[in-house]
Amino acid sequence: MRLLIVEDEARIAELLKRALEAAGFAVDTAHLCADAREALSVTSYDAAILDLGLPDGDGIGLLSELRASDCRVPVLVLTARDTVEDRVLGLDTGADDYLVKPFAMSELIARTKALLRRPGGALGVVLKAGNITMDSIGRDVSVGETTLALPRRECAILEHLMRRLGRVVPKAVLEEKLYGIDDELESNAIPVHVHHLRRKLQDAGASAEIHTVRGVGYLLAEAKT
Repeated sequence: MRLLIVEDEARIAELLKRALEAAGFAVDTAHLCADAREALSVTSYDAAILDLGLPDGDGIGLLSELRASDCRVPVLVLTARDTVEDRVLGLDTGADDYLVKPFAMSELIARTKALLRRPGGALGVVLKAGNITMDSIGRDVSVGETTLALPRRECAILEHLMRRLGRVVPKAVLEEKLYGIDDELESNAIPVHVHHLRRKLQDAGASAEIHTVRGVGYLLAEAKT
């Protein structure tokens, strides 16, 4: 899942980025309304975390623009504005959630995941493919009775493949969802991750297999019996 953080305080933005990446997300950051507009216009994000006091404008104005343009990306407002009137304004303008600074990082991550679990959101709770099971909240993967420990990006690839079981997931989609703008991406990064993931699933006795569709991407299919 890919998130956009719109926060002008560099220290807070970096703390958020590190914590959310550790929770399994790919994260981009923007420090201005203009940067956020550009990022949202060219990248498909699963959710955004929006500060309101930005140097080149008010986050409420940006949020209003997004909703007026029919941008439906879930938005969690993260701000020091803590009055009831501020919260009501944020939610009425189109925010999906509102969290006041100072905040607990664990709560922010939990609220972000909750947004993505809403109907039509990017997260489900438990995914299944053959004898593979994934808890997409806890990021726990098992093959039958065997727990499978996967690095963050291999886990993310498996999640995307399980959500589109039997359908091709383009390589470009995986690159977009797994890597932020500032991440270095080598041309063979996704194939290498898929190779390692495929080997681990096979060694664990998985009854679903990852197939490569040359020139396009990958699909996960349950083994025929």
